[in-house]
Order: sequence, then structure tokens, then C-alpha cells
Amino acid sequence: MSTTTNASGEVSLWGLFELVLEGPSEGNPFLDVDLAATFRQTDRQIRVTGFYDGDGTYRVRFMPEAEGQWTYETASNVKELDGTTGSVSIGAAKPGDHGPVRADGLHFRYADGTRYINIGTTAYVWNLQGDELEEQTLATLTEAPFTKIRMCVFPKHYRYNQNEPERYPFALLKKGASKWPAKIEDSDWEFDFDRPDPAYFRHLEKRFGELAAIGVEADLIVLHPYDRWGFSRMSPEQDDRYLRYLVARLAAFPNVWWSMANEYDFMASKSLDDWNRMIDVVADTDPHGHLLSIHNGFAPFDYSHKRITHVSIQRPYTERSILWREEFGKPVSVDECCYEGDIAENWGNISGQELVHRFWMGTVNGGYVTHGETYYNEDETLWWAKGGRLTGESVQRIAYLKRILEEAPDEGLDPVPNSSFHRILKKGIDNVTLPELLGPAPGEEDWTPARLQHPTAGQPHRYYLSYFGLNQPREVQVAVPPGERYAAMLIDTWGMTKTMVGEGVERGDVLNIPAKPYQALLLRRISD
Repeated sequence: MSTTTNASGEVSLWGLFELVLEGPSEGNPFLDVDLAATFRQTDRQIRVTGFYDGDGTYRVRFMPEAEGQWTYETASNVKELDGTTGSVSIGAAKPGDHGPVRADGLHFRYADGTRYINIGTTAYVWNLQGDELEEQTLATLTEAPFTKIRMCVFPKHYRYNQNEPERYPFALLKKGASKWPAKIEDSDWEFDFDRPDPAYFRHLEKRFGELAAIGVEADLIVLHPYDRWGFSRMSPEQDDRYLRYLVARLAAFPNVWWSMANEYDFMASKSLDDWNRMIDVVADTDPHGHLLSIHNGFAPFDYSHKRITHVSIQRPYTERSILWREEFGKPVSVDECCYEGDIAENWGNISGQELVHRFWMGTVNGGYVTHGETYYNEDETLWWAKGGRLTGESVQRIAYLKRILEEAPDEGLDPVPNSSFHRILKKGIDNVTLPELLGPAPGEEDWTPARLQHPTAGQPHRYYLSYFGLNQPREVQVAVPPGERYAAMLIDTWGMTKTMVGEGVERGDVLNIPAKPYQALLLRRISD
């Protein structure tokens, strides 16, 4: 038996400690061998599931969440893996390492308290395209504003996704034979869903590490319906074993999020009871409590589920983020609001300007929005599927929005409730009375935001960001609390410019601005 730590030989806070053990390889160790380790520090203890990595090698991975000395002891149904003990000293986090992202009220925050701004993108199977294209994708992400990528474990069968991957997540077995071929050679084969292929998952781990190095979270889609190989139709027992294996391998990576499915309700073989069971399997197996959610096709999931950490929803109307926040009391990530592109499907042919508009509507309504790009090319290398290069117009504008958010209050932007926009959204235009829409006149003592016509987010008495969207007012009446003075900055969200339009405005002041769409007004409080 032997033990190793990570490749550098150093173990830091939120780093990866790995215990490596040698054990049996005969039979099917994936089914026959149970392995776990308990890590202890004073009165804290964390139980971590181990996994078989092929060729008689077993691994236990641990992501330490506190500095200092930890001890460990293994437990197994195999004698040579049972009772291994040791200790590991955990040092301070490396520069730039903030730990896993957690839900923090209605926003997100790294484990060390640093604010996390969730600006995602989608490239479902970029990690299954071969080294050349995968490395190009990583290079693109290095220059892009995205802090998260939605990606799949399993290969995907769909339009523009017809190529076979270089490797498969489970072993292949010739029917009636005992030899495991490296590739599918003809129709006389089948997958053995009881034998994961460690090489497949090692490659996934490699890409995880590279994403972490450039500050990108991996929102990992563990199941999806777009499948010609049978991965979406495994039995409940096989599903659960796969999930436990996946979590045992990946939970020690700080940048993993669990997305139980892409469009869960398109998977006819899975019931709601199945999804609830599998959510529990993942949450119970993950000792580090990573973010966990599930993505819908038609019907949104019940995100009040106690083990779901945030809303991950598919809807084009990102302005409803304010309502989902109120309904579920969790951070909202609109992870599919249609994609910038030109393919035939309507979900993949909105303009860059429309996608940027949806980003802003989601932002000022308290949510977070995910990007995707589906411009056709002869190689059928569409970013949303395979990664590669980005060619659309939205990315630099999303980067501009990100810079604005980085300069915003550290608490994040919360939508101003009871604005006229919010009242219409919540009640419907036919159910809102005129006094509700207008609110009190400027100058009245009891301030209410009802007079705000446009969606607005910020932090009370400090910072307000209003977005005019498709409207093009030539004048705007300032609606801030009485007696407070603000600097007013006009933002052109498409042109990416800021213009000072008032250096000390108060409630009721009127600002004259150019009449054009896609503008925003930033009000930052100044000394009284």
C-alpha cells in the first residue's frame, strides 16, 4: 500500500488531497469493493467515498476546508484497503484560490467570502472533441468573461452533434466475447454500465483542473436525454452507482457544480420519484456540499426542494427572475434563455443584441444569465455544442456588464420591490390599479419605489441601476429616497459607454438623455 498527495506534494486549503491504495483487480471491483475514509480534525469529521481507478488502484480524494492537521482512517470490505491511517497538514490557500462557490442568500459567494459573479456560457460536449479543439476552447475561455461553463459528462446525440467521442464512459464488450475493444467497430457490441472506464473520467478531471486554473466553474450536467448509446436509459441501480462513482471522483474539485440534468422532463424513462432519489444520492455522496440544481425543458422543477441550492431554469423571459427569487428564496440562474446564432431552431437564432438585452433584464431583476452561441459553420463546430471559437457580438457586451457588476456593491444587486414594473409583472396589467402604478408624487415624505417605471436593482440608499431596455425615453425623472443626492451615469449597454448626466441629482429631478433603446441609468450616492 502507498499514499500520495496531489502532484505538487503540497496540500493547501481547498486543494486536493489524494490517498492512493493498491488492492484487488480481479472480478468487478466497481461492484465488489467498498472503500471510504473518515477525515477528522478536533470534533469535525468528514466521511469520503473512495473509488476504483483501474489496474488495482484505488483512490480517496478529500478537499480540506480548514487549515491545520487532519487525520484519516480507511474502511473497506477488503482487508488490504481497510484500516489505513495517516495524517495530513493543510496550509493556507494558494493565491487566487477562493474555495467552492456557495449560495449566499439570493446570490453566490466563494467559501472564503469573496463575491462570485455568475456569468455562464454553454458548451455541452466541448470536453469530448479531441485535444486540439478542447485546447482551443480553453484558450477562448481564458479571454472570455465567463465564470461558469455548462457541460456534460456523457456524449450528446443531437443536430450538429453526430460525431463519436474518442472514448466512452463505460467499458465496451463484444457480445459473447470477453475482450474489451477500445472502439466501437461494428454493431455487435454493448456497454457494460457496471464498469466505468477510468480513462474517460481521468480526461474529464484533467479538463476540470484546467478550468479551475482559469477561474471557471464547471456546471456539470450528469444526465441528459440526447442519447443514442443508452446512458439515459440505465436502470435505477445503475444510475445510482454511476452517480456515486462520479461524485467520489469529482467532489474534491472546488469548481464543480452538480446539474442533475439538462431538460430533465424530456427523459421519459425517469419519474419525479427517480429525480428526487438521485438528488439525494448526489447530495449524500458529496461530503463537501457543492451547489446542486436541475434544469428543465417545459415544466420547471420544484426548486423549493431542500437539497437544491439554486434555481437553474430554461426560460426566455429573464425578467421573471425577481418572481422566482420570491417564490423559491434561492439564487436564480437563467441557464438557457435562447442562444445568439443563425440556425433554423428559434432557440438558436436570436441576435446578439437580444441576448445582451436578456442579460440586462435578468441582472436588474436579481438573477444571473447564461450565454450560448449557435452560429452555423461548415465544420458544424458550434460553440454551444463543441466549443472552439466565439464569433458573435454579445460576448464583449457581456464582458462590459461584468465590469459594471464588479464595481457594484459587494452584496450584489437586489431588485427594488414594488416598482410599477414589478407590480405589473407580478399582478398583470389588468389587475394593477392606477394608484399602485403611480405611487406617491415626488417630494412626499413616505418614499416608495412605485414610481419607478423601469426594472431597477441595487442596494438601498447607496446604489441603483435601472435598465430601460426597448424603451427610449428622452427624459427620466429621478426616483430615489428623499433627501439623498446621487451621481447619475448613463450607460449605453450596446455601445459600451458611460456618460455623466448629473453630478448631484435628487428625487424629482429630470434628466435629459438621448432617445435610444438599450440604455441604463446608474445612480451612486454621494456625500450629503
